[in-house]
Amino acid sequence: MASLISLPLYEKTPLKNTVQRTLDIIIFFLLLSLLTYRLLHLKNHGPTWLLAFLCESWFTFVWSLVLNIKWNRVIFKTYPDHLLQRETDELPSVDMFVTTADPVLEPPIITVNTVLSLLAVDYPAHKLACYVSDDGCSPLTYYSLVEASKFAKLWVPFCKKYDIQVRAPFRYFSNDPVTTLSDSTKEFQHERKRMKNEYEQLSNKIEVAVKNSVRPCDFTGDFAEFSNLERKNHPTIIKVLWENKECPPDGLPHLVYMSREKKHKHPHHYKAGAMNALTRVSALMTNAPYMLNVDCDMFVNNPKVVLHAMCVLLDSKSESEIAYVQFPQRFYDGLKDDPYGNQLVVLFEYIGRGIDGIQGPIYGGTGCFHRRKIIYGLSPDNVDSIDGFGNSKEFIKSAVDALKGKTGHEPYINLQTKVEATYEIAGCGYEYGTSWGTKMGWIYGSTSEDVNTGQMIQKNGWKSAPCTPDPPAFLGCAPSGGPATMTQQKRWATGLLEMLFSKSCPIFASFSAKLQWRQCLTYLWFLTWGLRPIFELCYAALSAYCIIADSHFLPKVQEPALYIAVSLFVTYNIYTLSEYLRAGQSVRAWWNNQRMARVTTMTAWLFGFLSALLKLLGLSETVFEVTQKEQASNDGDDNDVGRFTFNESPIFVPGTTILLVHLSTLVMSLLKLQHTPAYDGRHAGSGLGEAFCSGWLVLCFWPFLKGLFGKGKYGIPKATIYKSATLAFLFMYWCRRIAMG
Repeated sequence: MASLISLPLYEKTPLKNTVQRTLDIIIFFLLLSLLTYRLLHLKNHGPTWLLAFLCESWFTFVWSLVLNIKWNRVIFKTYPDHLLQRETDELPSVDMFVTTADPVLEPPIITVNTVLSLLAVDYPAHKLACYVSDDGCSPLTYYSLVEASKFAKLWVPFCKKYDIQVRAPFRYFSNDPVTTLSDSTKEFQHERKRMKNEYEQLSNKIEVAVKNSVRPCDFTGDFAEFSNLERKNHPTIIKVLWENKECPPDGLPHLVYMSREKKHKHPHHYKAGAMNALTRVSALMTNAPYMLNVDCDMFVNNPKVVLHAMCVLLDSKSESEIAYVQFPQRFYDGLKDDPYGNQLVVLFEYIGRGIDGIQGPIYGGTGCFHRRKIIYGLSPDNVDSIDGFGNSKEFIKSAVDALKGKTGHEPYINLQTKVEATYEIAGCGYEYGTSWGTKMGWIYGSTSEDVNTGQMIQKNGWKSAPCTPDPPAFLGCAPSGGPATMTQQKRWATGLLEMLFSKSCPIFASFSAKLQWRQCLTYLWFLTWGLRPIFELCYAALSAYCIIADSHFLPKVQEPALYIAVSLFVTYNIYTLSEYLRAGQSVRAWWNNQRMARVTTMTAWLFGFLSALLKLLGLSETVFEVTQKEQASNDGDDNDVGRFTFNESPIFVPGTTILLVHLSTLVMSLLKLQHTPAYDGRHAGSGLGEAFCSGWLVLCFWPFLKGLFGKGKYGIPKATIYKSATLAFLFMYWCRRIAMG
């Protein structure tokens, strides 16, 4: 038998694709050719030509960033079976964090399923602890977890006894019972039926409490602390729901509920603040050297997830190189053909694997295993403790142990005796005068705390590593409606721009710290999402203006330069289509993602840009908006599944305005209603290129066209239509006035 030391825990393999690289370069060459054509003829044309040149320069810059990312794609393969050949006692402890903030937008049953799946992972139970942070301080969430802990005593042994692969109950019991129970024993069938009945009782209890809006408890005994409290003004509440005292092989890990203290006028820093409080509380209670954090809707889909992560983190070279292991986000029951363009399959396959080959994946905020000592600010070449932990002597001692590698579970920890000490470090005033949120922990200053924190770690010299086991480690629910999708995209764009225009800008980190230059360019690709609507809106306005003014910004049919624009359009679309087909996606999924890229950029990202701009000018503060979480449902008409939905939010005004403008200009072009100025060398009449651009935008905003005639949530509200029509009229009037001189 080969020596255990010689068995690799993971392998890193480069992915080479000569055809892809060739097409990358061809597209880049065509972009440069178009810019050259613009420069050579700039003096012969008006401001529209200059504006087109500026927009196309931006598109070329973005494509150069994409080239940098995709050039060295790699794939990581882990071998958990090799790790299992070691002694169980050699495996390190792991603290698992689940964060939730709103029992309405994030229903407790979703959080419960995530927690149950974590408690049942294939890993020694006495080396695990699960902490749930409830930033909504909801007695309903606490009640749900109390009931879930009772069910977990049955569910976890059942999963381990019968080697159940999907350990979130709602997913497991939604499987076809015929395929699930085929070739199974009567004992298993009986046990499965029992588990299903127990889970249905649990779900019903939670559902009744939610639907009836009744108190889930009488606020006495263990629930007394929830009496008469305000969501944003309450003391710390920490409850030990379950202690693993006897350490049985099929037992439950520790389960702890936490709601940190909040007070008016005290900043709580949203999810980043919750994660830092979890880090400190877990340090006093269990102090595991590794920490996993997941969002409340990301359940464990692969029971060996912890082993897969440890394959990377425990490798002999990783201790001094790898800071965290990031699992890509995957989604369950995604709508067919990805109508909202938010399932991110191709993004992770090409952009994600490209980033993996540079300094490692960007921290995605969920499904990530961290080394505790690195969260405390440790760099690869600094093994000494740093200042700024706070005034708690007990916490400082635990932090020093973590930095020195002396962390982990004792044979048995009486968690109840630790609770009182945790109240101080979970208080809203503990971080004042410390380095929390600046040099250690999850970094403040952006609603994209995940990207900010990952960059802080990588600029200290650390790398990160991906982990993509089969089946996927975690599955979550992607937003299934227009409003939820727009909210999520707006929050991302806002947070990324906050980073770009702050001291967290990766350019500074590249020059003054240890962030690799190519990784710096990778971060720039993400952080500039919120700047893209400026250029895309200007480019979209160009075709409309040129039709109204009967001028042009694209080469005419008789000009050879037209072949550059046509070749660029055709090559780019064939290139992106091939990516989707190679990733197992459909042609319709490709089109939906191309369409939604235009929609989100010119709507959600535009509002993200405005939100960040107002903060930069000191006129307002950004707000962390929680995305609506929903479990998959078969309710509703199949014909309406995936149909775009709307609400009264102003975020839909830009998209409706763009649609109305380009519908109007297409009609003007067909009926020859443009203003025709005297020919002066700059005006040669609008051509097929401008009409094609307008038609293309109408196709991209087709869901908005259907929304003009839809009803209920499928229709654009009348108020939005009136506002958009007014803006469209003003734009067209302004264009005509300019054209008339």
